Amino acid sequence: DNKSSSLLHTTMMKLIVLALSLGLASAFTAPRAHVGRVQPSMVAAKDMPGNTNPVGFFDPMGLSSGGSDETILWYRAAELKHSRVAMLACSGWLLNCFDVYWPGDITHGTPFSSLGSKPFEAWENVPYAGKIQMLMFVGLVEFLSEVQKPHYTKGGDMGLQCDPLGIYNQMSAEERITRQNRELNNGRLAMIGIISFFSAANVPGSVPAIPQ
Repeated sequence: DNKSSSLLHTTMMKLIVLALSLGLASAFTAPRAHVGRVQPSMVAAKDMPGNTNPVGFFDPMGLSSGGSDETILWYRAAELKHSRVAMLACSGWLLNCFDVYWPGDITHGTPFSSLGSKPFEAWENVPYAGKIQMLMFVGLVEFLSEVQKPHYTKGGDMGLQCDPLGIYNQMSAEERITRQNRELNNGRLAMIGIISFFSAANVPGSVPAIPQ
């Protein structure tokens, strides 16, 4: 009935807030600069990966010039996380639009293919329990990346590293920089792409290159 549906919806929203608060609270709080004697910055934003042609170093607001080392590393970690999420989002969006689905059922009697080919409609058709599981997983990954030692603002790895074959450790320094540049450039393009998808889906004709 309506009362049970309302209670279920309220419970779901509380769980979503809890899941996101576990990891995102610390992730979206930029580290404060140390109070005391000012020391010269050891992190040069212009020398970090991602400054490639044709744009090169792009910081029109000067955000990288007024922050501490920790703040600059936090900016880079945030960009990297958003890049990876955007690449996954673009891939998922396109696969969904081309009717490519996971095999099997998302829940008993509900196959993935029945959710729909339009991403927003597919999300709406995901059962509440499925949404909770996905959001809790995201919160858990974010939480684990924030509590690992050393922290990424202290010289640690940015994000959870998954390299079971040890391929990254076998690369030369030059190849590592090349791979990092590729990931950042693809991620930046993906962020623009997913925003374009969202805009075209909600405001028809807002993105000329994407048909209505």
